Amino acid sequence: MPRAIKNVKNKHSKAGKPSNFQFSSPRIYVLAFFIFALTLVIFSRLYFLDVISYNTYKALADEQHSVFKKLIPKRGEIFLQDKDGLYPVAVNKNVEMVYAVPKEIEDASLAADKLSGILGLDRNDLYAKFNQPEDMYESIKHKLSDDETAAIKNLNLKGVYLADEDYRYYPAGELASHVLGFVGWKGNELGGRYGLEAYLEDKLKGTEGNIFQNQDNSGHWIALNDQQINYAQDGDTFVLTIDHTIQYETEKILKSAIEKYQADRGTIIVMETSTGKILASASYPNFNPNDYASVDDMESFRNLAVSDPYEPGSIFKAITLAAAIDSGKITPDTTYIDTGAVQEANYTIHNSDLKAYGQQTMTQVLEKSLNTGAIFTEKLLGNKNFADYVRRFGFGDLTGVDLFGEAPGDLNNLNNLKSNIQFFTASFGQGITCTPMQMIAAYNAIGNGGVLMKPQVIQKIIHSDGSEEEVQPDEVRRVISQSAAYQMATMLRAVVTDGHGKMANVPGYLVGGKTGTAQVASTSSKGYEDGKTIGSFAGFAPIDNPKYTILVRMDDPKTVQWAESSAAPTFGELMQFLLQYGNVEPTETYTQRDVDAFNATHTLKDLFMKDDSDNGNKPADNPTVNQQQTNTGNSGGKEKKKSN
Repeated sequence: MPRAIKNVKNKHSKAGKPSNFQFSSPRIYVLAFFIFALTLVIFSRLYFLDVISYNTYKALADEQHSVFKKLIPKRGEIFLQDKDGLYPVAVNKNVEMVYAVPKEIEDASLAADKLSGILGLDRNDLYAKFNQPEDMYESIKHKLSDDETAAIKNLNLKGVYLADEDYRYYPAGELASHVLGFVGWKGNELGGRYGLEAYLEDKLKGTEGNIFQNQDNSGHWIALNDQQINYAQDGDTFVLTIDHTIQYETEKILKSAIEKYQADRGTIIVMETSTGKILASASYPNFNPNDYASVDDMESFRNLAVSDPYEPGSIFKAITLAAAIDSGKITPDTTYIDTGAVQEANYTIHNSDLKAYGQQTMTQVLEKSLNTGAIFTEKLLGNKNFADYVRRFGFGDLTGVDLFGEAPGDLNNLNNLKSNIQFFTASFGQGITCTPMQMIAAYNAIGNGGVLMKPQVIQKIIHSDGSEEEVQPDEVRRVISQSAAYQMATMLRAVVTDGHGKMANVPGYLVGGKTGTAQVASTSSKGYEDGKTIGSFAGFAPIDNPKYTILVRMDDPKTVQWAESSAAPTFGELMQFLLQYGNVEPTETYTQRDVDAFNATHTLKDLFMKDDSDNGNKPADNPTVNQQQTNTGNSGGKEKKKSN
């Protein structure tokens, strides 16, 4: 064996033990001291967090849990006018909701199992929400019941929290439902549907808040980093021009009239004449926005006052005559010879009663609702001049009222200035369409001295910072002169005293207005629906200083034929209420007998069913057009038979 190797073996062979090894190195003491110091720091920190600073950090945790509520804005509310202040019609009601912070949930599967049973939700959907370790917020369920709230509290599950939230509540139920609309779900989005809730959605809903926080390279939030929180901005609150009492009475009268006359539906608008403010807007059938999901027919949500154009019929004659008076073509006493019919382009247009009255004044044209007189007036105006006036009155364009779903109507038949037949029928409201809102605005212009006002439904806006913004009445333009407006008012008064508007009169007051009984255009073929009519009455009072303008529309009443027996008495009953409610002093002499007669024929609960047509005295309210060749009449190419 080599010598070197032998020496090594001998060195490690003594007693089978290694040679001396030093355990007293200074590095060992340094390491032990470091471990001891680190342990002391950790325990000291834990003691500080868990004992000394417990209340402070508990408050921070509570703030973290409540921050999500502060990211969701409160929806602005809606109020009506009321003599005692404001009347709430769309408000926020406080309930509880449950949400999760998945980052804090220790067992996503267990949490999903327990909550699915309590809340009646799909277990797998809940698990998918909870199984996100870095997720800070997941909404679970809104509008909890008391039992659900109590069960979640008893569960005491880490990472699952209750929070207050607001949901939309309509304390007046069906009142003004078509004006208001509702807040509902569309897919996964909650927002305003129909009415003002939809029209003002961007202003009512406010602005959501958000959180900005730095993330690491993996996209996870850095817990110790600063957060930037932008809290929510609440939505604006709106005070409407609608008067609570007037709206309530209008809806009550409309509902009674619909039932009494067995009409399919109807609408009434009340406007303050001098300002254009809408004091009431009612459509029936209506709905309860608190229970909108129970409504089967989506058409029930449409606001007839602005969304449903129709051929207005003879109430349009006042527009034709107002234009002719303003242009100097006629006066109330201008006469013509009524032969009972007008021939034009192989058409024969008759008066509705098929009678000829000989020499008649323009006032008598309105009293008897003579179609030949409206055509005579339109001829004097000329097609272009007539069309210009119709558009100046606001027809064929949106009124701009702050209501959802407004339609412009249809004046296409007035585009061809060479088609006289189209202009002749338009002169008495056939072949063109308008909405009730357009019609009341036009009549209101006559009552307002010839000035067209924008229909106004918003009185005041209250912003989230407490500042208030008053909405001023908006004068659109002067349509006719003040003199022409006054002459038209006296002619409309004659319709109520001596014509087909007698049932619209109110004892002690100067009421003026005009009836219209129009046929309903067919939606499936040319021409009109057999036997179906729409009765209307539009007018204002008192005519010497108008306070209120009203439009009544009644769709297909079954128990009476003419508007003078349906829309006119409905107008009269509501106008009587308005004049008394507004403390408007009577200007005309009247007796108790006059009042008793009015009550006997206008109180809808008495179910007065008399129809003037029953005694053979049919009003001249509905034209008859004998067609001798293919129709080119209204905008839908429908056959002309008769309309108002």
